[in-house]
Amino acid sequence: MSGVGAVPAPETSAKRIVIPNDHPLIHFHGQWDSSPGTWWAGSGFKLHVENLSSLTLNLGPHTTSPLASVGVSLDYGPFYTVNVTEGSNEIPLGANESEQKRSSNKSRSVVRINVEGWQNNRINLETIGLNKGAKLLPYTPSKLAFQFIGDSLSAGQYLPLGVDQAWPFLTGEYFKAEHNVNAQPGAALKDIVSYGNQHGVSYQYFKTEDTGYYYTSDHNYTTPWNFLRDDPAPTHLVIHIGANDASQNVTADDFVQTFTTFLGRLRGLYPVQPFFIFTPWGWPSADGSISYYYEGQYERIVQQRRVLGDPNTFLVNTTGWVTWQDVFPDNQHPNVPGHQKIARLFEQWLEDWGLRPKSRWATPVLT
Repeated sequence: MSGVGAVPAPETSAKRIVIPNDHPLIHFHGQWDSSPGTWWAGSGFKLHVENLSSLTLNLGPHTTSPLASVGVSLDYGPFYTVNVTEGSNEIPLGANESEQKRSSNKSRSVVRINVEGWQNNRINLETIGLNKGAKLLPYTPSKLAFQFIGDSLSAGQYLPLGVDQAWPFLTGEYFKAEHNVNAQPGAALKDIVSYGNQHGVSYQYFKTEDTGYYYTSDHNYTTPWNFLRDDPAPTHLVIHIGANDASQNVTADDFVQTFTTFLGRLRGLYPVQPFFIFTPWGWPSADGSISYYYEGQYERIVQQRRVLGDPNTFLVNTTGWVTWQDVFPDNQHPNVPGHQKIARLFEQWLEDWGLRPKSRWATPVLT
C-alpha cells in the first residue's frame, strides 16, 4: 500500500525535514485505516532515504497506550525492537550490536518498520521527521510478495519479537519478498466469536481491522479493505488455520465448507496466484505424542478446489515438522527455534516446488 495523489511539500526547518503521512514515497504495507493507523501484526512502512542520519516518528492518539513495540530494520539487517508512544519518538539508527560497529557517520538508506505484536500494536502515524539534508527516494517493492493467513501459530504469539520472529516473516525474508501477515491468536476461520475475537478470519480478512475486540475498542470491524491498496498484490498465498475451529467444536464438514467457500472468495481476488494450504503440525506432548485436528480434512479441501477446476491450490503436509522440543511447554506454541525450523522446512518445500529466492532486494542500499 503506497500513498497516492500529489506529492506534498515536506516542511523544512533549520534542523528537520517533516514528511506528512500522505507522502507518496512512504511505502505502506499491511492494513492501515484512514487515521492512518495499523491493524494486524506486521503492518508498517518502508522508507528509502538518501543522507539519512536521524529519524523521528510523530504518532497520534490512536497509538497503543502506554506503548507499542515496533520492529526496525536498517539496510535489510536484523529487526530490533523500539518501543514507541503517542508523541515524538526518535528511532535509534544502529540499535543492535552489528549496527553499532558501523561508522557513526555512515548514513543508512533503507528503513523498514512494522508493528511486532499480535495485540497492543496500534501506531497512528502523523508525520515522519528526517535530518536536514536527507532526501526521500522511491522504495521499489520486490516482485515476489507473500500473503500469510492464520492464527496464533502464524502471528508470533509468545515470541520475544512477536511476528518478526515467526515463520511467515522469516520465510518472506529468506525469499527477499514483501510479506503481509493477517493472523490473530484465538481466531477461528469460521465467523464465530472465539477467544477474544469478535469475528472469524473468513469474515475479517476482507475488512481493514483485525479480529480482536478484547484488545482494541476503536473500531467496529466493518470497514471494507480495498485490496487495490496492496502494493504489490500478493504473488503467493499461504494459509495455516483451524486450531481454534477445532477448539470451538466446529464440525469437520462445517470446517471444510467454510474453508472451501473462503478459498472461493480469495480466488475472486487472486485468480492465478498459488494457494498453499498447511495441514496442522499438531500439538506435541512431552511423551512424544502429537495431537492432531481435522485429520484428512485439508486434503478434502484441496481436492474440492481441484474438482471445481482450480489446479493452483496445493497441500503442504507439515506432519512431523514440530516436536516437543520446538514448543513452549506451557502452551505448546512454537518457540523461537521452532519457528526457525518451520521456516527452514517451508523454504525447502517451496524451493522443491519451484520457487527461488530473489538474488537481491529490489530497492538498493545506497553506498
